[in-house]
Amino acid sequence: MMPKALSAHSNISASPAFMQNLRDIAEITPLLVVLLGLFGGAVVLGVLQSFGYAPWFGINEFPTTEYYERLWLSSDFWVSLGLTLYYGFAATLIGLVLSVPLSIALSKKFKASRLFGALIRLPLMVPYTVGIALALVMLGNGGLLSRISAGLGLIDDPSQFVQILKTHWGCGIIAVYVWKQVPFMTLTLSAVLARKGEDTVEAAMVLGASSRQIFWRVTLPQIMPGIVSASLICFAFNIGAFEAPFILGGGYPDTLPVLAWRYFQDANYAFQLQGMAVVVSLALVSGVFLGAYLLGYRRWERARGRV
Repeated sequence: MMPKALSAHSNISASPAFMQNLRDIAEITPLLVVLLGLFGGAVVLGVLQSFGYAPWFGINEFPTTEYYERLWLSSDFWVSLGLTLYYGFAATLIGLVLSVPLSIALSKKFKASRLFGALIRLPLMVPYTVGIALALVMLGNGGLLSRISAGLGLIDDPSQFVQILKTHWGCGIIAVYVWKQVPFMTLTLSAVLARKGEDTVEAAMVLGASSRQIFWRVTLPQIMPGIVSASLICFAFNIGAFEAPFILGGGYPDTLPVLAWRYFQDANYAFQLQGMAVVVSLALVSGVFLGAYLLGYRRWERARGRV
């Protein structure tokens, strides 16, 4: 009889928890419906358009792969894809290289730590388009750096300044991306360090580990989850950004977001379906890269015995 009594008691005690779960689900259901309706509906509609379904434009060729075939068989598409990935990878990598030591410094206490933290956060309060305007003012051939160089006699005329903007090397684009994302990465990593504490670092120091060993064997593994999450967010933003490549880029061939915008701006409505094919292609490529990145990180964690 004792097992039955325990079972009845557990059912009674589990009932309030079950009802609480139902209430929690009921509370977030309206939000989920709105998010799925707006985001999911837009995704489905975009995919349908890329396959030729747009009756409001008088076009109903569904299902057709014509727009993807025309896009993928063009060499310009692959050049645009390469530029998009290059800007995204380069800016994310440079941002990480800068953010890791900055986050370690931000987690320390020193005389000017408050000022240092305020300067790190400053770009977060400046709009993205203002950063692009600053790049034009600072790095252009008639900009501040070119005039300073001419004033110092390094060049004869500001127009002789090295071309930084409006090239496919994308130095200006990458600089704007890095300028905007380094504070975000730094604060993310410093938050991870603050949560982990200094106990393991102090233990490694007591055991005689050098600064390099502490970084590679203690600090870096600790902040790796923050590195993964911050780099994923920044990379996704970089490859989908439109303003910086459009204003600071080298022109044709453009990055994929700019290419899609040009299709959407065309007077011929049929080109909007081609633009949707560009957007869906970019989403597929980014999804593959992000999925491979997460899979690689999971395998790395499994090899360390942490998963």
